[in-house]
Amino acid sequence: MATLAPVAERLSPPVERRVADSLPARISFLDFDFCDLSIAQALAAIVERPAGAPFAYVVTPNVDHVVRIQRRRSDLWPAYRAAWLCICDSRILSHLAAGAGVHLPASPGSDLTEALIRRSLTPGDRVAIVGGSNELIAWLRTNFPAIYFLHHNPPMGFIHNPAAVREARDFLVEARARYSIIAVGAPQQELLAWHVARTSSAVGIGLCVGASLDFLTGVQKRAPDWMQAMSLEWLHRLLSNPGRLWRRYMIEGPAIWPIYRRWLAHRGDQGRSEPPFDTPAQAMPATPIMPASS
Repeated sequence: MATLAPVAERLSPPVERRVADSLPARISFLDFDFCDLSIAQALAAIVERPAGAPFAYVVTPNVDHVVRIQRRRSDLWPAYRAAWLCICDSRILSHLAAGAGVHLPASPGSDLTEALIRRSLTPGDRVAIVGGSNELIAWLRTNFPAIYFLHHNPPMGFIHNPAAVREARDFLVEARARYSIIAVGAPQQELLAWHVARTSSAVGIGLCVGASLDFLTGVQKRAPDWMQAMSLEWLHRLLSNPGRLWRRYMIEGPAIWPIYRRWLAHRGDQGRSEPPFDTPAQAMPATPIMPASS
């Protein structure tokens, strides 16, 4: 049975008004405004936010996210830009940024999720989880019996079904959980978090963290430490599941290079008037949506 380390202070009672959160310094890279946060700093910011504060969420972009949004899904920008924290999930992005003289710490979402669940939960905390199998939830409940886990697993491709999106959104709103772990893959998880935030009636923190719970519970194995240190975690994942991931890592992933070169060229050409990427400020997600009040 896992043990829970107490946090320094239990933040209560729930607040019923919108709070002004102090935000960390931002790092502009590839048109994303990343937060300059280590895992420990991000975790501290999350834990210290009042439990009843209006819903805010954390996104963890990696190469896959950047390529998708820059190449074919500029409609996703509002979901990323509305995030409370934007944390770099990729050591590859961190290295590319360093090559451009930009300090961008890599703080993988899997590490953040594990640190939150193993070290920062307090007995009685409510944790809502969207995604994951019943077996995964059973593992969490067995290993962390002092935590109240709520679970909703939407159908595959739910983001294209307005009724399914509404059901998942309402689950998170009604859960009133201190923490919500949204683990349904990008960009579904970011869009769902965006929908929840638009209701103005949800509370807590949402973490858009993909397969992080699979790694925590052992459903999937993370790369050995030496591969992580060499920024080869992508290779481990490819070899572990080539049928599902070959296109992501062999076809789509390399598109980060022309995106990076274009960003470098634009940064060096301050006289250009047009933006470097197709990023309409008021773009709305193209996936089926419903009014926030429905």
